[in-house]
Amino acid sequence: MSFPMRESNFDPAVASEIGRRLDALRDRDGIDILLAVESGSRAWGFPSPDSDYDCRLIYVRRLDDYLSLFARRDVVEMPLEGVFDIAGWDLAKALRLLLKGNAVVVEWLTSPFAYAGDQEFRDQCLDLARRALRPNAVARHYLHLGERQRQTYFADLRAIPLKKMFYAPRPAVALRWMRLHAGEAVAPMHFPTLVAESDLPGEVVAIVGDLLTRKATTRELGSGVLPRPVGELIDQELATARALWRREPLRPEPATLSAADALFRRWIRR
Repeated sequence: MSFPMRESNFDPAVASEIGRRLDALRDRDGIDILLAVESGSRAWGFPSPDSDYDCRLIYVRRLDDYLSLFARRDVVEMPLEGVFDIAGWDLAKALRLLLKGNAVVVEWLTSPFAYAGDQEFRDQCLDLARRALRPNAVARHYLHLGERQRQTYFADLRAIPLKKMFYAPRPAVALRWMRLHAGEAVAPMHFPTLVAESDLPGEVVAIVGDLLTRKATTRELGSGVLPRPVGELIDQELATARALWRREPLRPEPATLSAADALFRRWIRR
């Protein structure tokens, strides 16, 4: 399975090399890759010409590995090398995190760019995600991410690399999207789509659009302070989310747990 990759975002030679490295990973670790996608800035829709290729995958091992007394690692990775950043999770780990409301798994499942995998698997996982995910759990994930990014990069008025300017707005706009789309737990991963569907103030849209255009065409954006309208939007959305999305115990329905178990068993028996 593969999806169209915009020529401006993807070097065909690099994409081909990622395919070769995935084959090597299969042989090295004895795994079957169910899905391998682009998960970084290229998939989010704000790449730089020199952005890394962040390939993330979900895999299964041989059935006997799951029947062993000695648990195998539930993560695989390849050494970082140049623009290549390749790593992934065992299906069991991915499903457990999905049931907890982990938005990272959802983003992998909805990535617009796939290097390899099985479309039936992706469809089944997305169906499970829509049944299992509670908006409150996903919103709390984005809230914690946004707070962390706000504190790390934008706690004061110091200048920061402009390439980091999307780190806090992305979770903040995702929270706004979820607030405006009541009952939905799967926000668009693609940031320009997220912006277009979130009814943002015109001043913020203009600033974001300018940054997106500049980031797509140059390796060196320089440094600057967070624009005031963007900072105000981030703080407003994080404050609203703290009041709106209360912490609550996550108790998936028994039928959802059974469906997740069934999906897991089906794909490790293949």
